[in-house]
Formats: sequence, C-alpha cells, structure tokens
Amino acid sequence: MDAAQAIIVEKGSTDFTVQEVVERSGQSLRSFYLQFDGKHELLLALFEDAVDRSADQVQAAVDAESDPLGRLKIAIGMLFELCRPDPAANRPLFTDFAPRLLATHPAEVRMAHAPLLTLLTELMENASAAGELRPNVNPARMAPMTLQTVMFIAQSGGSTDDSTADSITTDELWDFLANGFAAPK
Repeated sequence: MDAAQAIIVEKGSTDFTVQEVVERSGQSLRSFYLQFDGKHELLLALFEDAVDRSADQVQAAVDAESDPLGRLKIAIGMLFELCRPDPAANRPLFTDFAPRLLATHPAEVRMAHAPLLTLLTELMENASAAGELRPNVNPARMAPMTLQTVMFIAQSGGSTDDSTADSITTDELWDFLANGFAAPK
C-alpha cells in the first residue's frame, strides 16, 4: 500500500499498473495477489485508509471546540476542504478515484465512509441534544445526506481558485446545510 500511495502522489492520479507497485515495493507479483485480487481492490484499500485518516483529522479539529454546533460546522468545513480538487494537495483518491468508485461500487463506498458517517452522526446527535438543531431532525438520517452533499459539492463545485465566481465557499455550504432554502414559517 505504501508503494502504491507513493506512486499516486508522484503521478497525481491513480493511473498506475500493478507491475509498477510490485517493482516499487520490492515484492513479488504473487505476494501482491495474495494480498489483493487486483488493482481495484488495492485502490479500495487505499481509499478506506484515506477516509480513516480524514475522519481522524476531522475528529482532532473538532476536539478543540466545545460548542456542539460549532463542532459540526468545523467538521463540515474541514470535510469540504479535504474533498475539494486541489492539484497541490495530492488527494487523487478523493478527487480522481472516488467518483468512479461510487458509480461502480456503491456498497464498498458506503462501507468505506463509515468512519466519517459515524463522526457526523455523533456530532449531529450532540447538537440536537443541545437544542441546536430543529426538533424534527433525525441525525441518523441527516448525516448521510450531509456527507453526500458536502462531498458532491466539493468534488463538482468548480475551481478552488477564490477568484472564480462559480466556486462554492465553505461558508455558503454551511449556510445551505444549516438553514436550507425555505423561508421559516
């Protein structure tokens, strides 16, 4: 996995061969196939690892905040930034591979996102318990919608260049998620 990750960082994409990974790792092709059924399974393992690391980063960031709604805002903002296309950040597993994986293997993506979904659900439950969410909000149902919305907007929302009028900002995303679009009754 380390060899594949190094190749991904160098190339800035998931466009590599199993043979490249085998040569970089110093392992045999047979050893590779004892661990993985093929490149796709390796990429899925790397994606799961990247999601786990992202969940840990988000958790560390929210730990510094005591306000439940503030913790949720930090988590959503950080997740949004982690998922945005950024060539300098070398995150092709999120920006290059994830959309294709979602289309072809939704069950595996759902399982891979479990750490982030668990964290968002917990943060929403805490905000709800503190009375900071609408009374009819079900955190277990809202967390997956929030996760999907954040990731979709981040990955398809245009350039990360602040001068681009079409770029959705973290504040705009938070405002939409926190307030929706319907006028209060």
